[in-house]
Amino acid sequence: MKRQKSFETDGGVLYVVGTPIGNLGDLSVRTKQILGEVDLIACEDTRHTRKLLSHLGISTAMISYHGYNRLTRLPLLLDRLQEGKSIALVSDAGMPGISDPGEELIHQVVEAEIPVIPVPGANAALCALVASGLPPQPFLFIGFLPRNSKERMTELTKWKETPATLIFYEAPHRIRPMLKDVMEVLGDRKTALARELTKKHEEWMRGNLSACLQELEEEKPRGEWTVVVEGASSDGTGAENGPDVTWWQALTVREHVDWHIRRGKIKKEAIQATAAERSLPKREVYNEYHRETDD
Repeated sequence: MKRQKSFETDGGVLYVVGTPIGNLGDLSVRTKQILGEVDLIACEDTRHTRKLLSHLGISTAMISYHGYNRLTRLPLLLDRLQEGKSIALVSDAGMPGISDPGEELIHQVVEAEIPVIPVPGANAALCALVASGLPPQPFLFIGFLPRNSKERMTELTKWKETPATLIFYEAPHRIRPMLKDVMEVLGDRKTALARELTKKHEEWMRGNLSACLQELEEEKPRGEWTVVVEGASSDGTGAENGPDVTWWQALTVREHVDWHIRRGKIKKEAIQATAAERSLPKREVYNEYHRETDD
């Protein structure tokens, strides 16, 4: 067990600093203070961060840290921290560690028992969630799905039965095929799509996936998208779409019963629920379940 008292240290410290996702007015006084006081800023793109520092009138030294150089930069940054230096980790936008390589550095610093202190800032996923109109809790942040459609659908299948609002990120040139795969796997659920959050051209689409997809088919999508999708209900459909009596048809009787067991039902209750949904006698489901299990 490791215990950290964040503000009782005189050695090296890593600040995980959130930066604006578009609107510079969202930058906090504390963020400006930390960026001006640290010995070094590790950033995803020095050119991008330099613009932010110039806006703030800050001249702190920078070093690039991104997916392509993380293996060589990690030991260097750890050495600086162990020497007692303070480092601010920033991404191009939002909180580091969310869909960027910051997670790896943070893990290594924690393992080295060097303090890691978060400095809150804007985050596209949370902004989209709270303004989506969908239940904000529980929620599951998934981020970017695989680029390949087959791999994307395989990944989506993992979350099909999750009773939590789902949050994804997607690039403009992949938003349409991504949404088609989401609808194919999860069904025509309620969704909220947001692009260019906090910027001048911020835009929202709210409705069922099919309606949003149709709207996007008629125009060229622009800007990075955050996609919020309603979670599954207890019957395997979207939370507000109503029951789909055919949702279980691809399952065997054993798989159908096990589906209910995974959701907390005891075996007897799962068999009863399966029998009711399939309009079969309980004894027939019981026998079929045990026959499949024995096989």
